[in-house]
Amino acid sequence: MYKGKPDPKSFDWRNFWSYTSVLPKSKYRHFDVGGTKLAVDARHEGFYLKMEINNPTRSFKDRGSVIEIAKAAEYGYKEVVCASTGNMAYSVSYYAKLYGMKAKIFISDNASKDKIKDIRSVGDAIITKVNGDFNEAQDRAIRYSKSRKAFLAGDYGYRKEGQKIIAYEIIAAMPSVKTIIVPVGNATLLSGVFKAMEEMKRINMISKPPLVIGVEAAGCNPLEEAVKSREGVRYRKPRTAADAIAVGYPTFGGQALEYIDKYNGMVISVSDKEMKTEQKELYDSMGIIAELAAVAGIAAYKKLRKRIGEGPVASILSGANV
Repeated sequence: MYKGKPDPKSFDWRNFWSYTSVLPKSKYRHFDVGGTKLAVDARHEGFYLKMEINNPTRSFKDRGSVIEIAKAAEYGYKEVVCASTGNMAYSVSYYAKLYGMKAKIFISDNASKDKIKDIRSVGDAIITKVNGDFNEAQDRAIRYSKSRKAFLAGDYGYRKEGQKIIAYEIIAAMPSVKTIIVPVGNATLLSGVFKAMEEMKRINMISKPPLVIGVEAAGCNPLEEAVKSREGVRYRKPRTAADAIAVGYPTFGGQALEYIDKYNGMVISVSDKEMKTEQKELYDSMGIIAELAAVAGIAAYKKLRKRIGEGPVASILSGANV
């Protein structure tokens, strides 16, 4: 699946494409993506923010899109389709345009108007609003891909491969990191981070994985409920303003639960009120504009500081499309 034998000495956290040996084989066009810095959050000792808001479309989604769209082009597709709460559609449309491909987007009719404006700003994507949540939009996208023979982009395998590089970069930049906090919607990123840990152990880049904590919105927390009940993931109707993590039935939920159990990971939820407080405080203290889902990790850290204990913590600041 991968090109050549991975050599950790060749990895550079400032260069996403230095990790090509652990990405699916393809003739990638090396667009600017990833290599985001770890910013010190001076409010909390030993706490760092992985600045995914510095990607081209201001979210971590670009890491997955640049891989997915490259594979779509390799397979000869002329059109891509995806379901989204906003950020993914913005990202997919951006890279589809760079590759000269059409983009079809299915999005909930209560999606942020500003995010829809962002999607329209980067290309000629055709947007269809869906009377329902993300999972309904996802069903529509799947049906469209089959009927029109369009490449189905979204929270699937290739996207996870691109997004897992976040974990590689964190470890390369800060080998002493003890905890990584990940916002959770479809659980693709969470699953990807765990997958990266397994790969890094296999190539002797790490000996013991850091603690990985997934963070959901309290108004949409199917993984947290599954961990508590031990009965598997069940659909929960999203009731949160944090649209980027408002996914009632996460695609990679089952796999994420397996990883959490295997590596003693954690899942916690935070309220919309807590996220809004962190959003304001982050802007007031550091001048950083971030969406609610992005600051979920900061809110979770405040709740878990004593439980986590000593050691550097990296929280993924996932997006800035408010």
